[in-house]
Amino acid sequence: MGNKKVLTIVGMGKGISLAVAKRFATEGYSIAMISRNENNLKAYQKELTVAQVESQYFVGDAGDSESLKNAFNEIHSSIGPTETLIYNAAVIRKQNILTESLESLVNDFKVNVGGALESVKAVIPGMEKAGNGTIIFTGGGLSRHPHKDYGSLAIGKAGLRNLTGSISRALEGKNIKVGTVVIYGYVSEKDEKYNPRTIAEQYWEFMMSDGEDFEVVY
Repeated sequence: MGNKKVLTIVGMGKGISLAVAKRFATEGYSIAMISRNENNLKAYQKELTVAQVESQYFVGDAGDSESLKNAFNEIHSSIGPTETLIYNAAVIRKQNILTESLESLVNDFKVNVGGALESVKAVIPGMEKAGNGTIIFTGGGLSRHPHKDYGSLAIGKAGLRNLTGSISRALEGKNIKVGTVVIYGYVSEKDEKYNPRTIAEQYWEFMMSDGEDFEVVY
């Protein structure tokens, strides 16, 4: 793939992730996709190829640290270091918070928050060596406005918001930009504001911004 910059997307999906991949590709990025489902990854790669976007996929489970580490090792050995990381993995499960089990909460948290931290740890060495990098997490309005039927996801998004702030402070002075794009709406192709393309633009604008704030509220 030459010397193109590498954008790694964890939790690759058909909405925001595909739009982000296409948007960043216009800026000279090659795309590395991580997801559990290889069939879906093949479909995304096919769509990106049609759009003339260079991409490779790597099977990895965001809730399993070893699986994630292996995927990142493959990316960094076969394509190159991750210059920009986007963490878009989440367990979206409708269930009243009062009927939740401890086990389910913990399993969801592994994907919603734990995988984000593992992904960051995997990309930091390459970013430190390069002297720059960007890390962006996909946040949600649930981080500030919990919902009784999406309690687990709300806890995860609140945890992710706090994690972003902690990581941002931990990397101060290293020229690694860290932030979260908090989406305050339901993502839909038909929505004028909350369609994947306009949301993807928010990720790029954060990349280009000079502000100190780690949070973009959209």
